[in-house]
Amino acid sequence: MGLRRTRVKICGITRIDDALAAAAAGADAIGLVFYAASPRSIGIDQAAAICAALPPFVSAVGLFVDADAEAVQSVLRQVPLSALQFHGDEAPPFCAQFRRPYLKALRMRDDLDLTAAAQQFSRASALLLDTYRAGVAGGTGESFDWERVPSAMAPRIVLAGGLKPGNVEQAIIQVRPYAVDVSGGVESAPGIKDAAMVQSFIAAVRRADQIGVQ
Repeated sequence: MGLRRTRVKICGITRIDDALAAAAAGADAIGLVFYAASPRSIGIDQAAAICAALPPFVSAVGLFVDADAEAVQSVLRQVPLSALQFHGDEAPPFCAQFRRPYLKALRMRDDLDLTAAAQQFSRASALLLDTYRAGVAGGTGESFDWERVPSAMAPRIVLAGGLKPGNVEQAIIQVRPYAVDVSGGVESAPGIKDAAMVQSFIAAVRRADQIGVQ
């Protein structure tokens, strides 16, 4: 069995320098938040500038929370996003209409049936699992019980929720997700990434990838 490689997305990018630092550290994707209530929300012009500065093969993912279709289309006309990420109560037909790969975020409520949700969003490229907190769409900085993720589902999972350099290695060893997603865990302030923390986070991911490989 060859070395597995957990993909890494650094979400909530608001500055070109942070995007370039993430790419230099080995990130596979960055996340741009198009949700006005978020402290990491970004405007169209800055998002387009960040995308223009990205090196090849680093994906830009746009994050939306219960936006209307025209708002999503408006962003897509102006920002070259590789994929979309939906963090609200969007239904599968809504998510699938934009002709882009999409991730559906699921907040891990106690009563969430993950298997049923995976079937409901069968056309999603992946399911992003985030911590549930009432009234908060994401970015809680808190982790959830990783034991709740069925091992058979791991290849479709992007693990989020409270990840940081100090716990991501254990999270990957336990869950073996396709990818991990971090925002607040590598920040010096909301929307301001700490390059050294990003490097430490990705180094921890790579250590996890080397553990348990036969």
